[in-house]
Amino acid sequence: QVHIVESGGGLVQAGGSLRLSCEVSGGTFSSLITAWFRQAPGKDREFVAVTDRYRRSSYADFVKGRFAISRDNTQNTMYLQMDSLKPEDTAVYYCAADGHLIMSSRRMPAAYDYWGQGTQVTVSS
Repeated sequence: QVHIVESGGGLVQAGGSLRLSCEVSGGTFSSLITAWFRQAPGKDREFVAVTDRYRRSSYADFVKGRFAISRDNTQNTMYLQMDSLKPEDTAVYYCAADGHLIMSSRRMPAAYDYWGQGTQVTVSS
């Protein structure tokens, strides 16, 4: 059973930075597809970024150039470096993982079997 723990959220002023971490245990991390999603109050959970065992990555348009996803297979951990944060980035950020996803489904929350509890990111104006 895969277990996921996110950390690194907090309160930051607009223009600031945060680095989120996602530690995965109970599975073969290096073979997993891992992704970040976020959910703001009253809104659906939305895709942020995804990376795979080959370190291919893709991003939602609204974070391109500001966020960077990375992974350390030796630490079983994925990261999300968030720069130039905006108030509209305020949300709970979730880490998700799955073993086998075709490219077209990797941006869909429903495709992922494993989720963390989330970490709150609040950006003040």
